[in-house]
Parts: sequence; C-alpha cells; structure tokens
Amino acid sequence: MAYRRRRQVNAGVERAPNIAIKRAMQRIMIIRHAEKHLGTDEHGVNLQGHPAHHELTVRGWQRSGALVPFFAPAGGHAADAPISTPKSIMASAATKQSPSLRAQHTVKPLADLLGVGIDKRFPDGDEIDAAVAALAAPSPLLICWHHSHIPIFARLIAGAALPCPTHWPDDCFDVVWVLDRDDEHDPWRFTQVVQRLFLNDRTDPI
Repeated sequence: MAYRRRRQVNAGVERAPNIAIKRAMQRIMIIRHAEKHLGTDEHGVNLQGHPAHHELTVRGWQRSGALVPFFAPAGGHAADAPISTPKSIMASAATKQSPSLRAQHTVKPLADLLGVGIDKRFPDGDEIDAAVAALAAPSPLLICWHHSHIPIFARLIAGAALPCPTHWPDDCFDVVWVLDRDDEHDPWRFTQVVQRLFLNDRTDPI
C-alpha cells in the first residue's frame, strides 16, 4: 500500500504543472506546525494544559498565538511584503493513523481572528488531492502541514522543477515557504521567510 501511494505521489509531482496553470492562485505560504516534543523533557499539552502526546508543546502554543500578528498585523502588510494575510487556510487532517492536531491548532488562532474556516479535509499522504484543492482556494492561501511531506506538497503545487529543499529539518518550526506567480500562466517563484518570533528562532532559511 505504501509503495503504491508513493508511486501516485511521484506521478502527481510530474503532472503538477498541468494542475497549476488551471487556477488563479497567486500566492501560497506553507509552514510546518508549531513545536512538538523532540524526545526531551518537553511534552505536548492540550488547551486545558494536560499532557497530550499528539499536541503542541507550551512553546508551540505560544508560536501559534504569535503567528496571528505575524500574518495579520494590525496595520496590514505592505504591498511588496514577502508574506500576506491569508484569505484561505488549510491544515492536515487528523486520522486514526496520524491523530496529530498540531497543524490545525497552529493556525486556529489566526483562522479565528480572520473568520476563515480551516480546510482540514486532507491528511498527510493525500497531497495530490490537497494540491488540487489548494490551487482552487481563494488567494493568498496559508497551508500548515507536517514537515516530511512539505517538499512533496510544494512540488505538487508548483511543479517538479521547483527549486525548494528536498528535506525539512526535524527541529525547524519557524520558516515560511512562499510560492508566488504573477498570473495563472506564469511559473512559480520560490522564496523562504524566517519568522523571527522568538529569541532563539533561526536567522537563516532552510
């Protein structure tokens, strides 16, 4: 089953350019969910503060809140800003196989502030269908996903030749990947934005 799914994803990457030119989406921003436990003394906690394995850590919840003014500053973004306030938001679905709520909870405060519903129909591994939905969503779109699938997801959206890294580091929670194009017939451009929300956030992209 896993082998067959990998073949489907690879096939989807190759046909992604044909998907992309059918939609008017101009900017897609992709982030990883906020912090989780990494085998340290930290552990995930739910909204009530009780330990929960598939949840964000305390720092992850703090980042979730800090992403609100980052993506939706009170005065708005400048016209040439490298990120935008999203008009649509997507986060990976929780399933029996992957019950994590981290992606959804990372963007929930922002979605609540903006009054935007979170598209949580697609789990990790269903990036082909998620890419089609992403390209049909109102622009700009913010996607919150699990890190190992983000490079695949980005290339499904923008094409196999997209010059993005092939690996998202396990300890990286503070970078935004941005896909831009001027209109639906133009190729996608790839940039990275570091969040710089906390003292120890990275200063360099992946």
